[in-house]
Amino acid sequence: MPQIDEATVMQALRAVQEPELGKDIVTLEMVKELALSGTSASLMIELTTPACPLKDVIERDVRAALDGIGVRLDELRWGAKVRRAAASSQERLLPNIRNVVAVASGKGGVGKSTVSVNLAVALAQSGARVGLLDADITGPNLPQMLGAAGTPKSSAGGKIEPIERHSVKLISIQFFVPEGQPIVWRGPLIGGAIQQFLRDVEWGELDYLVVDLPPGTSDAQLTLAQAVPLAGAVLVTTPQDVALSDVAKALAMFRRMNVPILGVVENMSSFACPHCGELTEIFGRGGAERLAKDEGLDMLGRVPLEISVRQGGDAGIPVVAQREPGPAALALKDVAGAVAARLAIRAASESGTTLTIA
Repeated sequence: MPQIDEATVMQALRAVQEPELGKDIVTLEMVKELALSGTSASLMIELTTPACPLKDVIERDVRAALDGIGVRLDELRWGAKVRRAAASSQERLLPNIRNVVAVASGKGGVGKSTVSVNLAVALAQSGARVGLLDADITGPNLPQMLGAAGTPKSSAGGKIEPIERHSVKLISIQFFVPEGQPIVWRGPLIGGAIQQFLRDVEWGELDYLVVDLPPGTSDAQLTLAQAVPLAGAVLVTTPQDVALSDVAKALAMFRRMNVPILGVVENMSSFACPHCGELTEIFGRGGAERLAKDEGLDMLGRVPLEISVRQGGDAGIPVVAQREPGPAALALKDVAGAVAARLAIRAASESGTTLTIA
C-alpha cells in the first residue's frame, strides 16, 4: 500500500462539513496537530465554539473520510477557539473579551433574566469562558439567581474582581448596596455604572460577556450600544400579544443602533402539568414564531414554563445546573448552542468568509 501523506489526508478531510457553518473543516482551519503513523492518524478538531452541539456528527464524518482512503483514526481530540463576532474596534475597547451579547426584552416579567443566567451558565458548561453583567441597575436580581453573595475585592491593578459562581464571572450593583435598599438613580448615573462595569472590572479573558439589560428601551441600552460594539442581541418574549408588541419596539431600537439580532427566545411557551403531562399554552401560541417570520429573525428556542425554573432562580441554582434537567433546562441549553453558532457565523463573516446556517 502506498504511503499516506499529510496532503492526502487533508484533501480527504475537505469532504467533512461543519454542519452549522456550511464549510469544510480544512477551509475553516479546524484541523490541527495532524500526526501520521503508517495508515493510522491522530488529530485535533478546533471547534468555533465549545458549545458546538454537533461534535458527534463531525467525528462520524471525519472517520468516514479517513476510512475512504484507508486510514484508521486512532485519536481525535477536541479544542475550541471562539472568534470575535463584532467589529475590530472592540479589540481596543475590550481587548480580552471576544463577544459581548445583550439579552433584552421589551417588557418586564417575560423571563429575560432567567434566560440571561441560564445562557451564561450553559455556555460555561460547554467549556467557554463566560462573564455576566447585570445591567438592570435599578432591579438587580442576578446575584440571587446565581447564588452569589459578598463584596467584590480589588485586583492588584485596582480593578473590581467579579464574583464567580457556576463558572461564570458576575458583576452587579447589588453587591455594593445594602440588602433591601432601593436604587433610585437618573439615567446618567445608570449609564455611568454600566460603563464602569465594562471598563473597571477585571474580567480577564472571556469568550462571551452576557449582558442582562433592563426591560424596555432606555438609557441602559443606548449606553451599552455606544460603549462597545455588540456581537449581537437576544430578544426574549412570551407568546402573549402584549409582550410581542413591546419586544417589537426593542427590535426596532437595536436595528436603529445597528446591533445585529441573533434571534428570538419564546419563554413560557407552554405549561406541562406535573401530574398528567398535559400542555397548556397559558400565554397563547406561536406568537414569537410569527414575529420571527415577519421580521426575518431566527427562532433560538421555546422554553416551557416549569416550577424547577422558579425554584432554581430562588435558590441560586439555575435550571441548566440542576442534577436532573427537565424540558426547560434542555431547551435553554439548546438556546445557548444556537447563540454560539450564530456568533461563530458572524465571526466567520467578519473574517471575510461567507457562511450560512445549514
